[in-house]
Amino acid sequence: MKQVLLPNTDKYSLAFYLALEEYVAKVLDCEAFFVWRVDPTVIIGRNQVLENEVNLEYCREHKVKVVRRKSGGGCVYSDMGNIMISYVSDRGEVEVVFDRYMSALAASLCELGLPAVKSTRNDILVDGRKVSGNAFQQLPGKSIVHGTLLYSTDLEALTEAIRPPVEKLQRHGVESVRQRVVNLQEYSSLHPVLQSPESLVQYILEKFTDGTIQLTQQDVDAVMEMSAGYPIEF
Repeated sequence: MKQVLLPNTDKYSLAFYLALEEYVAKVLDCEAFFVWRVDPTVIIGRNQVLENEVNLEYCREHKVKVVRRKSGGGCVYSDMGNIMISYVSDRGEVEVVFDRYMSALAASLCELGLPAVKSTRNDILVDGRKVSGNAFQQLPGKSIVHGTLLYSTDLEALTEAIRPPVEKLQRHGVESVRQRVVNLQEYSSLHPVLQSPESLVQYILEKFTDGTIQLTQQDVDAVMEMSAGYPIEF
């Protein structure tokens, strides 16, 4: 699997990275993988009702962008403390592709001394709390898995920005989003890799990739055009 590299270190929007997944799926013949981080943004699933899942007043007041992705799944809050992972593979059965990726990510975390386990709901848990949520999208001939890895996310902002239905929280036996999630930074004493987001990113890249593919500025321009297809709610 190859790590996708951009030709510069510019800061891009979440819509750009969602479009990058789609672009990579269309133009590259190999399995591809990349990791990214963005300024505070809420990502809402394809079929979710915005007003039911997002605290719009809070997001407007705190300049948190809201973007709708093309995959299903739940609402996600992301900031620079949330490591976002994109994995593009050949098209296959959803369950098989998803399980292969989730098993590999959970195993990688376990090697750091974390008691990481897959849940039955596309999450990875540590000590019963969520550190990674994932969603799936299929394109002609390709599958895309994208997900989170909470390292030092502002959990107060996360709690304020998204508001899942009460019944969803009750299914997990918790009263709030804050109770259900945990940052990996809290486990930094377990392994040197966990002492910074940069070292964790490098570790994940080494685990999942065996080479790189360098995109050009022309590729970036094409992705920028495609990013318009991911609606920014405000």
